[in-house]
Amino acid sequence: MVARTYTVAFEGVEARLVEVQCAVAPGLPAFAIVGLPDKAVSEARERVRAALTALGIALPSRRITVNLSPADLPKEGSHFDLPVALALLAALEVLPADAVEATVALGELSLDGRLIPVLGALPAALAAAEAERVLLCPAASGAEAAWVGAAAVHAPATLAEAIRHFTGQGLLPAARPGEVTGAAGVRDLADVKGQERAKRALEIAAAGRHHLLMVGPPGSGKSMLAARLPGLLPPLAPVEALETSMIHSLAGLLEEGGISRRRPFREPHHTASMAAIVGGGRGARPGEISLAHNGVLFLDEFPEYPRAVLETLRQPIETGEVVVARANAHVRYPCRFLLVAAANPCRCGHMTEPARACGRAPGCGEEYLGRISGPLLDRFDLRLEMPPVAFGDLDLAATGEGSAAVAARVAAARGRQAARFAAAEGVRLNADAEGALLDEVAAPDGEGRALLLRVAERIGLTARGYHRVLRVARTIADLAGEASVRAPHVAEAVSYRLAGAAGR
Repeated sequence: MVARTYTVAFEGVEARLVEVQCAVAPGLPAFAIVGLPDKAVSEARERVRAALTALGIALPSRRITVNLSPADLPKEGSHFDLPVALALLAALEVLPADAVEATVALGELSLDGRLIPVLGALPAALAAAEAERVLLCPAASGAEAAWVGAAAVHAPATLAEAIRHFTGQGLLPAARPGEVTGAAGVRDLADVKGQERAKRALEIAAAGRHHLLMVGPPGSGKSMLAARLPGLLPPLAPVEALETSMIHSLAGLLEEGGISRRRPFREPHHTASMAAIVGGGRGARPGEISLAHNGVLFLDEFPEYPRAVLETLRQPIETGEVVVARANAHVRYPCRFLLVAAANPCRCGHMTEPARACGRAPGCGEEYLGRISGPLLDRFDLRLEMPPVAFGDLDLAATGEGSAAVAARVAAARGRQAARFAAAEGVRLNADAEGALLDEVAAPDGEGRALLLRVAERIGLTARGYHRVLRVARTIADLAGEASVRAPHVAEAVSYRLAGAAGR
């Protein structure tokens, strides 16, 4: 007899359905798993054997063959344990074959039959819903999977509970979704004294998802400002929360199955490898740029990152997705993030301070910031040179706006953009607009166009730089609540472009 059940194999955020076939036939006693399994999948036979023995179920002295179809698709991970066990029990006529065949299962088995949570329950639930099947997963993964309301989710804690469910001796209740968490514990912008121009740039970046580069000496507040950016961003929309949670599910970052409305804020160290930033490694896991999808990626000490790592950011910034290429597969992850980078003006950091200037200026700064290539620098919409904060400002009481007031303006500006781009596929914010759509929504008035052309000729703006200025000007107009882009909006947008290496 051949029994079947289903599970999934992950390719990026996509969960591909895998048919688990089990045949018990006469012959020398053996237990084989075929279908391109990795080491963890091959070892499932020993975990399944021990778990069944713990339940008092002995395997017959026959030849057991488990095939994972399609056979040419690589199978990785310990979540194949539960579907292998179910298919085997159905082949032994312990479980009803039709009920098992209507199930998508995933879960790791301990030797005593307990079910251990695994990664990817949320994408697996989506795959089960598309296939119109029931999802069976460990109890600890049930709250996560239950967010996909289109699929029935049952979450036993042990293999014994799953057996009782299929035999009708103890039906499992439907799993309930985890909690929705909001924005808690965010840092307030009012804590930052001085740096009013930097606060304004942060507001513009948040409103239109414009990439921001801050250059300033140590202690000027670069990291402090970046840490307050999440407090200016609106909560994730339901669609965005699902997109982000799919990636975090694969990385095991969903806490107790809860879906977070907070936008991700990722800040990897500058010693992080290319696989950690972009994605890859064993199983081609998502990297920091994908974990920051719909949120913020903060790269402190920007020039200290390896040149190869920085250059890999260029394409994802433009396309909003990254393809991790392997010999046997190409794994695609979304990565539409707001990049905030911070850098010192030189290696010692004090080149711009007259009282502490190093003797190698200005060559020291040119050499240090020269690690950032022109094409990468061209992708920053906002460039900011931050002066050191005066000691007198530190003694003053906080007088600037708090995060709540700025966040209200950001939310209003994003609302205008959402209405503007409602009919445009793949465009949510001004930073996504391009081509004819950008010309339509961000065309400045006559005075603004004349100003932009003069600046473009004087500093040698690239075509990409020209369009990025238009996008920033459109966002500034949205923050002001104005329907058209005027010369003052263009002038402010250009002022952020002039900082750093002019024209690049």
